[in-house]
Amino acid sequence: MPARRPGLHVVILGGSGFVGLNIAEALLRRGHDVLCIDRAPLPAAASLAFRALPGRLETAIADVTEPALLRAMLPPGADALVAGAAITPGPAREARDPESLLAVNLGAMPGILRAARAAGLRRVIHLSSAAAYGAAPERAVLSETDPARPQRIYGITKLASEWAGERLAELWDLDFLSLRLSTVFGPWEYATGLRDTMSPPYQILRAAARGEAALLPRAGLRDWLYAPDAARAVCHLLEAGTARHSLYNLTFPGRWSLLEWGEAVARLRGQGFACRLAAPGEAPNIDLYAVSDRAPLDPARLREEFGWQARHGLRESARHLEAWWRRHGGAMLDAA
Repeated sequence: MPARRPGLHVVILGGSGFVGLNIAEALLRRGHDVLCIDRAPLPAAASLAFRALPGRLETAIADVTEPALLRAMLPPGADALVAGAAITPGPAREARDPESLLAVNLGAMPGILRAARAAGLRRVIHLSSAAAYGAAPERAVLSETDPARPQRIYGITKLASEWAGERLAELWDLDFLSLRLSTVFGPWEYATGLRDTMSPPYQILRAAARGEAALLPRAGLRDWLYAPDAARAVCHLLEAGTARHSLYNLTFPGRWSLLEWGEAVARLRGQGFACRLAAPGEAPNIDLYAVSDRAPLDPARLREEFGWQARHGLRESARHLEAWWRRHGGAMLDAA
């Protein structure tokens, strides 16, 4: 594999969102220049924290559904683009406003790739989702070659944007990669209005901040993906040479229960906070997205080709996020 390329200039669409902020931070730590484009400004806490990092940060306000404006904003000499702008809806928004979901999550893709082509970018990384697989038996492990059968509009748009992006990249001679992210949680998460349900670990920390116990409807067994690990994978692929595939699963190589994770946070916090299963007749206050746990993703392709593997398991992510929350959690709650 080629040596790491220093000094990349990377554009992040959706750079003010939760995952975008983690990617921006990781790139800046590695000395790369970053342009975050979003329809909202960076949260003040993130902007302040990023100033101390070695890379150079710029921001711009734009909507990804406005291709002419987007094309004008891409800087000359930029190397790559991360397409992370998306709306993550619940069923109510699916029914109320499918037009916006399709416009942002799918309809924007041709304009994004036209802009990338005009700017001569080396690589485009599209942040997709495990939702593209749809429902699968819990005992299964989902690899990139398994059939994708999404049921909800979010998963449908993610799968369709993978296919549309791959086809346009073929026609326009672009380097286009899709990453199917598992359930992401971690630093810089806040309520932007574009995600109808915050990650369950965030909900646990928010309950603790309010002085409430975190009450789960079930244990919540899943291949949880810590956001700094996801960001590190994106950096790895931006710096890497030619990829053998156009689609990669991005997840932690194992599963743990949200209940165990919440209990680990409770131990770190000491007395005054509890995370437990809701008792009979007690209403849960943590939303696990669905009534059953999704099958895990298989991360073997990314590991075998690029040597990348997530570092943060249950205990590591609990310790790291608890420490981060003590520094920035209050400010990010205020940013919501």
